Amino acid sequence: MALKEKISEEMKAAMKSGEKLRLETLRTIRAALMEKEIEKRGSGTPMNADDELAVLAGAAKRRKESIEQFGKGGRQDLVDQETEELAIIQGYLPKQMSADDLTVLIKKVIAEVSATSLADFGKVMPIVMKEARGKADGKMVQEMVKKLLGSGQ
Repeated sequence: MALKEKISEEMKAAMKSGEKLRLETLRTIRAALMEKEIEKRGSGTPMNADDELAVLAGAAKRRKESIEQFGKGGRQDLVDQETEELAIIQGYLPKQMSADDLTVLIKKVIAEVSATSLADFGKVMPIVMKEARGKADGKMVQEMVKKLLGSGQ
């Protein structure tokens, strides 16, 4: 598995350079990947790139939520730490789509499925998420789909 090997190599480099936060973040990611691999082994299907992406996206989402909560609690030290960890994790995720690119994708899907109102949300959302997997935050996609369907594009 290329990602796990890459992370292991970068862990060695972080150990040698004394980057404690990077090392701990990489250990956390590697542990999550190993958990997913063990889980997949039980189901008889091998781990694939989508599984790796899901693990990384989940880790990034948890960091974003923590940043928000620590910000509300006035813990700037923890906000800074979580922000650094998020940046490390995002280095392994695909480049995120811009709002403009996401709008174009959503409008294309709306046209493909002939969606006309918010009632068609269930038709549009799964297709958009499949196309934008790992490249866009699900919450942002959801808000944009609702906005575009609500305004009639």
